[in-house]
Amino acid sequence: MSELAEAVRDALGRLALPDGGDLVSRDMIRALRVDDGVARFVIEAPSAAIARQMEPLRRAAEEAAAGVPGIVGANAALSAPTEAKAPPSLKIGGHAKPQDGPMKPPGVKTILAIGSGKGGVGKSTVSSNLAVALARAGKAVGLLDADIHGPSQPRMFGLTKRPASPDGKTIIPLRAHGVTLMSIGSMLEEGKAAIWRGPMLMGALQQMLMQVEWGDLDTLIVDLPPGTGDVQLSLCQKSQVTGAIVVSTPQDVALLDARKALDAFATLKTPVLGLIENMAVFVCPDCGSEHHIFGHGGVTREAERLGIPLLGQLPIDLETRLAGDAGTPVALGDGPMAQAYAALARRLIDGGIV
Repeated sequence: MSELAEAVRDALGRLALPDGGDLVSRDMIRALRVDDGVARFVIEAPSAAIARQMEPLRRAAEEAAAGVPGIVGANAALSAPTEAKAPPSLKIGGHAKPQDGPMKPPGVKTILAIGSGKGGVGKSTVSSNLAVALARAGKAVGLLDADIHGPSQPRMFGLTKRPASPDGKTIIPLRAHGVTLMSIGSMLEEGKAAIWRGPMLMGALQQMLMQVEWGDLDTLIVDLPPGTGDVQLSLCQKSQVTGAIVVSTPQDVALLDARKALDAFATLKTPVLGLIENMAVFVCPDCGSEHHIFGHGGVTREAERLGIPLLGQLPIDLETRLAGDAGTPVALGDGPMAQAYAALARRLIDGGIV
């Protein structure tokens, strides 16, 4: 998040609510950004009924944001979680149904899988920010959060609504920051675990691929779970995956698992389009010195050994973590990390992948 956006957030944090707390401490600010000096954000009320009473607060929030030095205007919108529930007949999970041919959503040109051998390497963060960067570059992008047991994309995109279903079969995906999004995390109650075995995972993946109204997309990014399990097997065997990108950190223990992911994609005859080294370096914000916390150059050497392109090296960055937790991916901004993701997106576009 930029310094101006942080200053606007601080100003909104000084607006006290009648029942205690403020807009920031109550986690009611969504999609805060500053474009050409204009602050734009969404105030999400607990319910539609409360939102209808918050117009004075909305105006006060705009005035507070507009009063921040460097801000030339402010635009705030009121929102509330939808109260409509999906029809009871719409159930996610269960055994996959027979398909006539491979799973390929109509209107989707390419399917790009992003995987990792182990968890905690930032695969979902890379997926969300790459999707936003591609959208900012003018591409029509969808993001399927296929990490059934640990979905994180709804939080990273600031989404609290539930996808709609007009007929109990078709699923209308959510949309945020220019990206069309579907996640099992948006279908379950918050904190509810999906304790599913292989056949139910396969059924859920099939539903999220084929029952979702994705529309016309240049690419559908699939954020895979860590490892080489049922979801990877089902996606690569049952659908038309254009290629995969593997994310790893530089340290040896992460590379051990990344090699297994690479071998799995090779076994499944899915082309690996490149590697991304995440958390490559930490740059001290005070003195500018570089620290290779997780080692140095491990993914670069692996890419050279295998003859696979190294698509990017991304540093450890506090702004990336804060932006993801706030539901506004760092690729929305104009700082160094946003530029890094923009360069990654441009490389995929110029390479004809997207």
